[in-house]
Amino acid sequence: MPEIKTEITEHDLDDIARGAAILGTGGGGDPYIGRLLAHSAVREHGSVPLAKMSDLDDDAVVLPVAMMGAPTVMVEKLPSAEQVGLAARTLATYLGKELTHIACAEAGGVNSLIPVVAAAQLGLPLVDADGMGRAFPELQMVLPTLYGIRATPMSIADEKGNRGVLDTVDNHWAERLARSATIDMGCSAMISNYAMSGAQARESMVPGTLTLCAELGALVRQAREAHENPVDRVVARLRGRTLFSGKVVDVARRTVTGFARGEARLSGMDGDTGSEMVLRFQNEHLVAEVDGEVRASVPDLICTLDRESGEAVTTEGLRYGQRVTVIAAPADPRWHSPEGIALAGPRYFGYDLDPIGVAG
Repeated sequence: MPEIKTEITEHDLDDIARGAAILGTGGGGDPYIGRLLAHSAVREHGSVPLAKMSDLDDDAVVLPVAMMGAPTVMVEKLPSAEQVGLAARTLATYLGKELTHIACAEAGGVNSLIPVVAAAQLGLPLVDADGMGRAFPELQMVLPTLYGIRATPMSIADEKGNRGVLDTVDNHWAERLARSATIDMGCSAMISNYAMSGAQARESMVPGTLTLCAELGALVRQAREAHENPVDRVVARLRGRTLFSGKVVDVARRTVTGFARGEARLSGMDGDTGSEMVLRFQNEHLVAEVDGEVRASVPDLICTLDRESGEAVTTEGLRYGQRVTVIAAPADPRWHSPEGIALAGPRYFGYDLDPIGVAG
């Protein structure tokens, strides 16, 4: 059994970043950036207490914090620690409430570590949970949406010190208006939204996310140290399956309306020699096809891992010649409800197909 964590120390951050990049399904932002920010914050402010969802009081005030924008831009336009704190403080002031906990909106590379920065700066515990159990490209695509929790009021802040608060009629409009603001802010911004009570968080969020990230990161590290196959260890832990092994032969990637959109083509190796995989993505991997047949799709997880190291390869990090293994893993079962599929299934993204699920 994995160790039950009660705090996040500087020693934990590399494992969390590694595991979060896997759950990020190609998106969620560059884990290296998040790791740098989190190391600096924890070094300055000390370890961050980690709160189990079951320990939250009903009237706790839980505030998710995240980075919004195109991962391709985040690599070159680095956020500052002050920007993280600005987003959280702006929303807290607007709400007129005393915050008790910080939370992760998604399990993504940078977005599993940005909340560590916020919690360290504000001296608050971080909830061991997230709103998705993976990463998705649009901010209404969280399980709290299925429970009627509003995305707004939400704050948005850039690295220049510009900030604002949005209050919209629904969560889809929150995405639309925040995306426009993010584009004007240079295609990446810091946000804080989905403020919720402890009772709402217990009902709507995915428990144990940060513990799972740390466990996955440790599995990969320990497998390498033991000269074992780290990809096999990850597949087993996530109750997933291997879809394809091959070499990246082409990547078409563009930044459009604040997203990194495109596709990658892989030429098969070993047992997949002679076959071709196409990965279609919008920040995160959405559909995986082998020889024209869809093998996996959202809302389940499609993850691209380096064949040798087991490290996750993000969509902005895909390059010609990389040798990778693509795996699929089941999402939180709530994503396969009719409401979850309508919110983040293939048809939402323009693919005329039913979800191709991965048996857990």
